[in-house]
Amino acid sequence: MQRHRVKPVLCIRNDRDDTLGITGAVLGEHDLPIVRVDAFDAVATWPELDEISGLIVFGGEMNVDQVDRYPYLLTERRLMRSAVDAGLPVLGICLGAQLLARALDSRVYRAPVRELGFKRVRLTEAGRRDPLLAAFDGDGRVFQWHEDTFDLPKDAELLATGDDVPTQAFRFRTRAWGVQFHVEVDRAGVEAWLKVAESSLPRVWQRQADEVRAELDAYLDAQQRRARRLFASFALGVGASADGRQ
Repeated sequence: MQRHRVKPVLCIRNDRDDTLGITGAVLGEHDLPIVRVDAFDAVATWPELDEISGLIVFGGEMNVDQVDRYPYLLTERRLMRSAVDAGLPVLGICLGAQLLARALDSRVYRAPVRELGFKRVRLTEAGRRDPLLAAFDGDGRVFQWHEDTFDLPKDAELLATGDDVPTQAFRFRTRAWGVQFHVEVDRAGVEAWLKVAESSLPRVWQRQADEVRAELDAYLDAQQRRARRLFASFALGVGASADGRQ
């Protein structure tokens, strides 16, 4: 019996320094190839929905409504909405979560505080039952680097919340997730961001780079164990979705 060819998961970068962290490795362990599109590349080639099995959109420093400066954000928002409507598994991380919320007609705006470093979030009852977010149940910290937040989309379920920024993760229907925190990061990826932003951290974020590095030492391994389970669950969902479309 010949096995059908697995379509790749489309991973969209919005930041030139984004390494995608552990994403590719974990999906590869589940026989899911990825195709990467750099949204900021003026000659980027965007695949059609029928050419991919799932969609993951990563972070960036812009606001989702800065479409005059970053016109590709409109392309991403439309693609995410189309993927949701087609029933493809969709995961938005940080800016990606904000783009998903905006694609679902929710407001995205400046958060009450800037979050940088490992912060505690709490799962809701829906989050504890969720196939992806359940990996983050219990007492733990997650890596944050953002200054915007969003309203929970209509008919979405809140999966995780925080004291300073209440909307931390949500699911829309059964196959679309928005996660404000950076579940994907590894040390090399955070170091790449720190290298670019280190001089501005005390002034803009009220943090020192070495403080962030100390938190990586303390909390990154635990987050990565949970994140691997999250991406594994996403991969299983992609496989189930693809089988259902055969």
